[in-house]
Amino acid sequence: MKNKERRPGAKPFPGAKAKASGDTRPGSAKPYPSKGRDDRPARPPRRDAEAPKPKPQPQSPDVTAEPARALTIRNGDRPAERVPLILESSGAGDFHLIDSGDGLKLEQYGPYRIVRPEAQALWPKALPTHVWDKADAVFTGDTDEDGMGRWRFQREALGETWPLSLLGVDFHGRFTAFRHVGVFPEQIAHWSWMKEKIEAADRPLKVLNLFGYTGVASLVAAAAGAEVTHVDASKKAIGWARENQSLSRLDKAPIRWICEDAMKFILREERRGHRYDIILTDPPKFGRGPNGEVWQLFDHLPLMLDICRELLAPKAVGLVLTAYSIRASFYSIHELMRETMRGKGGLVESGELVIREAGLDGKTPGRALSTSLFSRWVPK
Repeated sequence: MKNKERRPGAKPFPGAKAKASGDTRPGSAKPYPSKGRDDRPARPPRRDAEAPKPKPQPQSPDVTAEPARALTIRNGDRPAERVPLILESSGAGDFHLIDSGDGLKLEQYGPYRIVRPEAQALWPKALPTHVWDKADAVFTGDTDEDGMGRWRFQREALGETWPLSLLGVDFHGRFTAFRHVGVFPEQIAHWSWMKEKIEAADRPLKVLNLFGYTGVASLVAAAAGAEVTHVDASKKAIGWARENQSLSRLDKAPIRWICEDAMKFILREERRGHRYDIILTDPPKFGRGPNGEVWQLFDHLPLMLDICRELLAPKAVGLVLTAYSIRASFYSIHELMRETMRGKGGLVESGELVIREAGLDGKTPGRALSTSLFSRWVPK
């Protein structure tokens, strides 16, 4: 789901000794650090004017720091490619896109119609003004993807949360200060693909969901029969995801909820030799880990994908990357994915995720709204 809600003075991730490998050449990568979806700025610590200042203490090495892990430049043929691939969603369950235009979108989420900013909607609105004026909630404030604002309720105050359902999974929608509502429905295309692969497998597949946010993807995977590891650096997002697990009656499903910096987690998984059949990664363009680690998409994405390759099981089903709110072509992440997967065979398919307008009735196709870039490696 869109990271969508994302978030200096921070600990940089330790970089970079090259690791030896028979068919690889050592490269370099900028030191890393990551954040989940709750990017509200952290409140500064309260200062007590009467408290004495602590005496400075001598600095000692951080014995908990992760070992260095450098990017590995790989040899071998690049995988086959399929571009451009447009994955379209017209809605599912309690969601559909009603209309868009003039920098806004009108959406149906269960019983509520809501209006949110959408910079990609360059065209005029298709539906008349009186339809838009009947929306239950309108997000106002900073129109930047990560900007904070507030919700204006047109007729009556609404509760903070409300029930939703998607692909057979129940969860809570929520009016957040970052205009998001707890689910990124353009991901339906990836989730449907994942659900199909899990249900068709002759064994329980292991799924790793990085930057997993409120857990809808993790619950879809678990409901289909997968063993899921869900990672997000936000305690609030993890708490929300656990609530969604209970709402979906999946309390006994094999899901590990990990509140940790994503990069630190996958580095540890690599050292432990743990492997996954499907890896979903949906990183923000900028984020912060729970201990001040800083994530910068353009600096740290190559290393993250390199580690994810090492975490793929011998009979892996796929590695999926989604990128939001970045000034780049899908070809950028497409070529990065092909370089990462050199010598692995398979196919890299890349393009955009779009949502098709469906009108007031949810059945009248309209224009396609581009939401994000993606790249997906699959075995042939």
